[in-house]
Amino acid sequence: MRDGESDDPSTESGGEPAVTDERRRTRHRDQGRRAEGMDPERLRYFTQPAEGTPHTRHRRRRSAQAPGTTGPIPGLTPATPPGQRATPVRIPPGGQIPQQPRTRPVPPAADGQTEARTTPRASRPAEPQPPQPAEPHASRPAERQSPPRRPVPPREDRPVAEAETDTDFIVERRPAPAPDRRVDDPRDADDFRDADDFRDVEVPEPSSAQPRRLRAARADTEVRALHDPGEDDGWWPGVDDVEEPAAPRRPRRRSREKQKQRRAVVAVAVVFMLALVGGIGYFGLKTLGVFDSRKDYTNAAGTSDVIVDIPDNSTLADFGRILVDADVVGSVRAFVEAADGRPISGGIYKLRTQIPASTAVEMLTDESATHRVGRVVVPPGLQLDSKTGIDGKVTPGIFQRIQDATTVDVNGRSEGVTVTQLEEAAANSTPEELGVPSWAKEAVESMTGDHRRIEGLIAPATWERVEPQDSPVQILHDMIAKSATMFESWGLLDKNNSGLQPYETLVAASIVEREVRHEEDAPKVARVIRNRLDRDQKLEMDSTQNYTADVTNIDVHGDAYKADTEWNTYRYKGLPPTPIASVGMPALEAMLDPAPGRWLYFVTVDTAGTTRFADTFEEHKRNREEACDNKLVSTGCQ
Repeated sequence: MRDGESDDPSTESGGEPAVTDERRRTRHRDQGRRAEGMDPERLRYFTQPAEGTPHTRHRRRRSAQAPGTTGPIPGLTPATPPGQRATPVRIPPGGQIPQQPRTRPVPPAADGQTEARTTPRASRPAEPQPPQPAEPHASRPAERQSPPRRPVPPREDRPVAEAETDTDFIVERRPAPAPDRRVDDPRDADDFRDADDFRDVEVPEPSSAQPRRLRAARADTEVRALHDPGEDDGWWPGVDDVEEPAAPRRPRRRSREKQKQRRAVVAVAVVFMLALVGGIGYFGLKTLGVFDSRKDYTNAAGTSDVIVDIPDNSTLADFGRILVDADVVGSVRAFVEAADGRPISGGIYKLRTQIPASTAVEMLTDESATHRVGRVVVPPGLQLDSKTGIDGKVTPGIFQRIQDATTVDVNGRSEGVTVTQLEEAAANSTPEELGVPSWAKEAVESMTGDHRRIEGLIAPATWERVEPQDSPVQILHDMIAKSATMFESWGLLDKNNSGLQPYETLVAASIVEREVRHEEDAPKVARVIRNRLDRDQKLEMDSTQNYTADVTNIDVHGDAYKADTEWNTYRYKGLPPTPIASVGMPALEAMLDPAPGRWLYFVTVDTAGTTRFADTFEEHKRNREEACDNKLVSTGCQ
């Protein structure tokens, strides 16, 4: 059922229902809601206006006549005579509908029928309509005439459909060509033609977001412009006069996404920069000690013993942190201020807990190294065993020094290794356990059971970190393995021009180490050794005889020449079975590349260490007499 049609018998003679006051109020009140909720059957009567026509939307009512003709739909006789246009009534704010006539009386025509008022435009003849029985209507309010309308100039370019009268408003529409088909019911034909016309038209739903008052105002303006742009005839919008909203604009999603991405990137960058600047500032201030505590202890005696290991090349701040962790000092800042830039060597120290920072600095910088633990100094020419000189002075050997460095009492508990333990490990441990290099492995293994088999394999150096908790085997392993690396770095394997094997070169270099007092004499002594070996002549070196002697003496005499040991070169030809002392780099380099010469003899002639070299034995005797005159030797002197 469409607007203007009713099953109520109280209709006007033309078939239109009576427009009562209640019906007008209902339409005015529901115009926005009904427009927004209009069903699809009604929406199909709306379309865009043709190009060049006024921009308005209205319902299209087609005639079931022949193509090209216009006229009323059979069975739907308009309530207003054809020559009279209905005037829309505007509802005032009070809600009372003004009483006005629905039609204007027109003088009867000659044929007794009312003449339809039309525009000057050309119109097509209407087809005969079947009569529709008039039905009585309810009483209607008094009608009043509308003022005459100004004629619209005719348009000659195209035919215009005859004005169509509706109960709400009057619009003029250009009819579309009717399809060429036969139908029985004119009303059905109208419906089918409308369906065909609007089959391809896409009608969007009216925008519910648009205010109802704005939509009504636009519809009012557009319909009045269609009738008479300059006249305000009190028209008010009907239920079907809903403006079709413009097509919604697509949001620029890609642009918005890019903006969001850029904002996210900027936010991340800002957060990163703030974190970076904050982190740099924090660590910078921390490095400067701004956040450090100034806590310091006051008891110089402390509370207990503790062993602290400080790596080499540590800064004063590193010292402070390690000491704080060991509870030796109260704070890093207190220690750094107490040290006042003084250099401190890394190593293992025996300290006391909870002592003042100044006391800790004194213990770490003590010249006597009383508080140092595990620091072993091996000078060049030192032997494994301790030796007593002709003057009765005892020279501690390497094993004794290791014992002294590792033996420490920590809160009543003794730590460290002994000489006996070291000798046992050196004599009976395998070369692999002792860290012996491959080039000395055969010689060491052949002397298993004798601790002197590792003689000369420990290089002269200051061993800063010999752990008291380590076993004797572990201590010897670490020292021998590191010494082998040192020897090889000095050229024992790749710069050897002595004509000897690496281990033999080390043995010969140990003799040079013990015989020479001045470094510049080392290459000549090395040449003497090399010349005697080439001639298969006994070396007859005092240093080799003193290696096994109970008392070392530069003036070898008596039974010392006759001692039956493999290290006595006065008795046996060739090199001794092992080195006779630790070998320093100058002595090793001298043996790797001996000085050119034919020397077979040398002797020290004074206490200053002056050495004379000779090619013949006669020359050597004269040099020896000089030593006798200087009271350096007495054996063989006249």
